[in-house]
Amino acid sequence: MPSLEATRPATLIDAVWRLGLRVGFRLARIWWHIRRPRHEGALVALYVGEALLLVKSSYRAEWNFPGGSMHAGEPPEAAAQREMEEEIGLPAYPLVAAGSASGNWDGRKDKVYFFELHLDGLPELQLDNREIVAARLALPDELHHMPLTDAVVAYLARQRAH
Repeated sequence: MPSLEATRPATLIDAVWRLGLRVGFRLARIWWHIRRPRHEGALVALYVGEALLLVKSSYRAEWNFPGGSMHAGEPPEAAAQREMEEEIGLPAYPLVAAGSASGNWDGRKDKVYFFELHLDGLPELQLDNREIVAARLALPDELHHMPLTDAVVAYLARQRAH
């Protein structure tokens, strides 16, 4: 399936942000490998028909689901809703809890809560061109040929097992 283009052209300040995010993420991964912190996050598997929405961040080579870190004391669903708004501009939709997975990812002891959202059509996305630089819909047979984050791979393995 084709990529979905960003909603506005990148600016110089966007390029500076992207560079900062890439450098910051690399430094954070080094620190995480040393300290092995615990981390919790929430991701949304957004389905349009049978296709999944994947997002590309400026600092990763792999595709991911919309989502990210949970703030201290923040419930997983609230984090998922907040991250969808921040990353792709989607307002709150009713999410369905879809389990969790744990692993040592990016040097952290990670626990990720998964949520699902099924839509008939893709609403207009608003990518920030800083953290999130691309989005695409991928059919199930395409997912096997794409670089995906460990958390997305864990979600897909759970789906195949059920």
